[in-house]
Amino acid sequence: METFKEQDYDKKIDFGLWRKLLRFLKPYKKLLLLLSVVMIGVSGVDVILPYMNKYAIDNFVETGNLDGLWKFGGIYLVLVIIQVINIGVFIAIAGKIETSLPYDIRKVGFERLQQLSFSYYDKTPVGWMMARMTSDIRRLGEIISWGLVDFVWGFAMMIGIAGVMLSLNWKLALITLSVVPFLAIISRYFQKKILKAYRQVRKTNSRITGAFNEGISGAKTTKTLVREEENLKDFQHLTGKMRSSSIRAAIFSALFLPIVLTLASIGTGLSLWFGGQGVLMQTISYGTLVLFISYTTQFFEPVSQIARILAELQAAQASAERVMSMIETDLEVKDSREIVEKFGTIYNPKKENWPDITGNITFENVTFEYKDGEKVLENFNLNVKAGETIALVGETGSGKSTIVNLACRFYEPTSGKILIDGVDYRERSLEWLHSNLGYVLQSPHLFSGTIRENIKYGFLDATEMDIIRASKLVNAHDFISNLESGYDTDVGEGGGKLSTGEKQLVSFARAIVSNPAIFVLDEATSSIDTETEKLIQHAIDKVLEGRTSFIIAHRLSTIVSADRILVIKEGKVTEQGNHEELIKKKGYYYSLYTNQFKKEKESTILNA
Repeated sequence: METFKEQDYDKKIDFGLWRKLLRFLKPYKKLLLLLSVVMIGVSGVDVILPYMNKYAIDNFVETGNLDGLWKFGGIYLVLVIIQVINIGVFIAIAGKIETSLPYDIRKVGFERLQQLSFSYYDKTPVGWMMARMTSDIRRLGEIISWGLVDFVWGFAMMIGIAGVMLSLNWKLALITLSVVPFLAIISRYFQKKILKAYRQVRKTNSRITGAFNEGISGAKTTKTLVREEENLKDFQHLTGKMRSSSIRAAIFSALFLPIVLTLASIGTGLSLWFGGQGVLMQTISYGTLVLFISYTTQFFEPVSQIARILAELQAAQASAERVMSMIETDLEVKDSREIVEKFGTIYNPKKENWPDITGNITFENVTFEYKDGEKVLENFNLNVKAGETIALVGETGSGKSTIVNLACRFYEPTSGKILIDGVDYRERSLEWLHSNLGYVLQSPHLFSGTIRENIKYGFLDATEMDIIRASKLVNAHDFISNLESGYDTDVGEGGGKLSTGEKQLVSFARAIVSNPAIFVLDEATSSIDTETEKLIQHAIDKVLEGRTSFIIAHRLSTIVSADRILVIKEGKVTEQGNHEELIKKKGYYYSLYTNQFKKEKESTILNA
């Protein structure tokens, strides 16, 4: 099966990518417009205040005349108050965007993860998805909200300062700003280096998150195999790699900003040198010189801010690339536009158009192979009648689970077709089929919450009577009733407060509560004790009655009552029939059953 290999990105800033991300800002257009106006106002006041100082020097300090000083002070105070209000407003707006935007992106990302096919989860590590949904999206929220603030302010500030400087003395202005082209060249160089380093940081971060997830979920296995030291070494290797990449990125960032400040100082020095000569030659006023020195300091602050934003944009692009690659992942199994229009989607189903399902399932010349080229089935044919119970037996990797997953449309055939009630199931919606499906896995998984919530997890309209009926049908009602809180008992994370057998009984009830037409048992009794297996086995006959059913069995004693048993080898049916017929043939199934029967008898005698 295909293994996960994270995509490498080596582009420059991809403005097309950022345009895609900016579509998430559409609900905040008014807020963004207001934020831009406020930031232009902030930069306007920042430009006016030094000019006010020039006016004060030229009209009050130089002349010694204090007429109009009170009026000047009043205007200055009003400007300060306006600036305070501006700052308060932009912090509030930017903060709202910073928290709301990640929420919206995570919502879309989670919806996409719910829609993605089994094949995506087969090859994509949980840690990779967790990193995309948490740290990467949070980083995007920060750079888009506060980056916009600094960019609008910096750009407006630079234009305002340059305009005033050129209007006062264009020669001195050009001399002062002569370092800007050098700054642009240096910025381009460092942006490339920073982006490359941060891409490696984000990539390694995904692997670290995955290692965290595996380390926690596999803690028991680690302890039983005494793998703590080796796991620590592996983890230290990963974190060491991230540390090296982070240090490299930090060094480039640390070098970049001082160079910007150095160029700003050179600009200030040029202004002071040539402006000082102008004052001595009385071609410019002392107030104008003070203004130019103040402006050169101010001018290079937004330049450095924009340079910082570009550097952060480079770093955030590594996050943007990975988030968008997840959101834009194509669905390998999806309904056509015509089917969606008629039957609806997972989130907006049109149940009134759904036909009833009887349960006849036909495989017609079905071939299936994974994307890595591994072929599992070739020209596979099978006809299952409504209400028939089909058991699948075979070695690991023989294709048993693939056949069932194809029937459930978790995957689709590479060629050939699968019919349900005589119609290609691609002419029906995914939700239609999955709503008529009950599936019990080998390793039962319960969600945090109560037993009641878990049973009705896939059928939220289930009534108390439905829940109890399903529990009684699978022989789970008695053990649930004996618990202190009954159906309100909290199962813990992953169902950790219940035994494996109890979890399987609850998952069995969950699968049957919606009264599905098609039922699948995927080695559902292989991980439980013999006593619980007997409970489930007694329930199976009642549950499967009248339903089209597939049983993937490890313990052959659980399938002796199946209508048909298929022995699968390398994707082909080598034997088929009911239990008695296959025993009489004395083939592979016979040897498998008799060997297993002997082992169970020996185990019973030894444990007696």
